[in-house]
Amino acid sequence: MPNKKSTNIADVIAQNCVAGRLRLINRVVTSLYDNALRPLGIKASQFNILVVAEKRGQILPAQVCEFLRLDASTVSRNVDRMRVQGWVEVVPTDDAREQPFRLTVKGRKLLEKAAPGWEQAQAETKRLLGDDGIVLIRKMASKLGFPD
Repeated sequence: MPNKKSTNIADVIAQNCVAGRLRLINRVVTSLYDNALRPLGIKASQFNILVVAEKRGQILPAQVCEFLRLDASTVSRNVDRMRVQGWVEVVPTDDAREQPFRLTVKGRKLLEKAAPGWEQAQAETKRLLGDDGIVLIRKMASKLGFPD
């Protein structure tokens, strides 16, 4: 039989935990994008790295980590997979410790092919969250230092 005190705290947490709610929303939204991009063999997490790399032209994995708030092993694993697919290429430098990368022609074409799926996921996300939800997410991201 559950302890009354632990049940009360579980109720409070279940009803009020911001982290839990955000993780649920993240899983739902990420699955929309993953499903839309799946026919192209790419996940939303990899897609975001491609977008950042395209915007920067050339980027270090550490910069991707900082910009997307990802840990180094996640970026390394995704960049390795994307390199094997031919979507990105490592740019040679004098410092072997640095491994900047950039999109290949194949990576740019993938971004173009992915646009309709991305638009579909965007529309479905907007339908689920509403205009007010989308505006609120943008405001929160901006407040946390994420650029538009």
